[in-house]
Amino acid sequence: MTTQSTLPKEGEETGEPGISQPSDGGLKAGLKNRHLSMIAIGGVIGAGLFVGSGAGIAAAGPAILLSYALVGVLVVFVMRMLGEMAAARPTSGSFSTYADQALGRWAGFSIGWLYWFFWVVVLAVEATAGAEILEHWIPAVPQWAWALLVMVVLTATNLASVSSYGEFEFWFAGIKVVAIAAFVVVGLLAVFGFLPGSDNPGAGFAHLTDSGGFFPMGAGAILTGVLMVVFSFMGSEIVTLAAGESEDPQRAVTKATNSVIWRIAVFYLGSIFVVITLLPWNDKAITEDGSYVAALNSIGIPNAGTVMEVIVLTAVLSCLNSGLYTASRMAFSLGQRGDAPKSFARTNERGVPRTAILASVLFGFLAVFFNYEWPDTVFEFLLNSSGAVALFVWLVICCTQLRMRGIILRETPEKLVVRMWLFPYLTWATIGMITFVLAYMVYKGGDVRQQVVLSLLVAAVVVAIAVVRDSLRKKSLAAPVK
Repeated sequence: MTTQSTLPKEGEETGEPGISQPSDGGLKAGLKNRHLSMIAIGGVIGAGLFVGSGAGIAAAGPAILLSYALVGVLVVFVMRMLGEMAAARPTSGSFSTYADQALGRWAGFSIGWLYWFFWVVVLAVEATAGAEILEHWIPAVPQWAWALLVMVVLTATNLASVSSYGEFEFWFAGIKVVAIAAFVVVGLLAVFGFLPGSDNPGAGFAHLTDSGGFFPMGAGAILTGVLMVVFSFMGSEIVTLAAGESEDPQRAVTKATNSVIWRIAVFYLGSIFVVITLLPWNDKAITEDGSYVAALNSIGIPNAGTVMEVIVLTAVLSCLNSGLYTASRMAFSLGQRGDAPKSFARTNERGVPRTAILASVLFGFLAVFFNYEWPDTVFEFLLNSSGAVALFVWLVICCTQLRMRGIILRETPEKLVVRMWLFPYLTWATIGMITFVLAYMVYKGGDVRQQVVLSLLVAAVVVAIAVVRDSLRKKSLAAPVK
């Protein structure tokens, strides 16, 4: 056990029993319960669900449902473990802080910076994706200008106050949630022939097996599908970082953790099920137009492409908004722990970590520039070297929870209000599942192998820096005072 576990915990609750008061020095509890609820729901719905699902369906056929289900189970387990720790110790650093306390300073430093790196690269990806849609609507404005405008507006939102971030995210996530819920309901009515005026023949479950069976590409295609969909689930953990700035962190985390199962079931499995029951899996429209647009067209929804572009743009802006928030709060936490410049841990009179936000968005702007100037070299390296970080984060959460359960039971057992099921067996099983996915990515080759190898290379460099810093710090502390 490291010495950190006996020190006062960042974000530990204080005040009257039953009332949670975040104590991340300087940050203010500006997020309301409705903000946290929508962040929790919308956090599982990334633009990848809308954009990337067509390729997954083409690769695995109807069996892509099992791919989504497997990754969904993995995310449920990881979120349960993270929820256990976050409900007991809500903090802006979330799993990075817990890794610091349970595994050592090197672990918190490494995963914190890798996670920050992941999200600042995502900023560039999402800004470019949003700019492409906006340029398609208004071609008179160049794409780079749209990307700049989107980044500037959302930076201003995050700099204003945490409540303004929460308000924007509430509406962004709300649009996504309503859109997918409506898509599932209308789609199911069309599937069973109950939708008046629908162009769809209402074939029921026939399309699940009428084009080569449920496993047209073989059972092994399920694993290929897993590799294609796993990254669209990244973002589920954002609510545990945001909880540190809420009025009642423990209640928010508990509620989000308990609802993750139905959120994944409805928004991921439900919407993909609708797509592959409305259309044969090998319909060319799924890959040419996008799975959701193709499904809407099959029903006869007018201007389906434009409708979906609006929803995808909303998802992109939501991801940008949350990505900037998440990166800045991780940088803030690293600054608090002495693993980043001290200026990152300073907040203004509104409780906003201005320097952490500006540093994160600066790298995001730089990555956008790389994307336009050197898309096939510098930006491709950034993209690939951060590609597997999501899986690294989940793996660290699992390993941390193995140690943190004992620490929490020993120090604050009354705060263990969320518990991982069948501990430690399911924790070890989840570690095995994540390790298997990483190994299969290396075995599969191609772009996914490159992502793992480059991500491991960057991770090795960061861990080496962390170990050296930790060693120098210990030597400094052990040196006799003259």
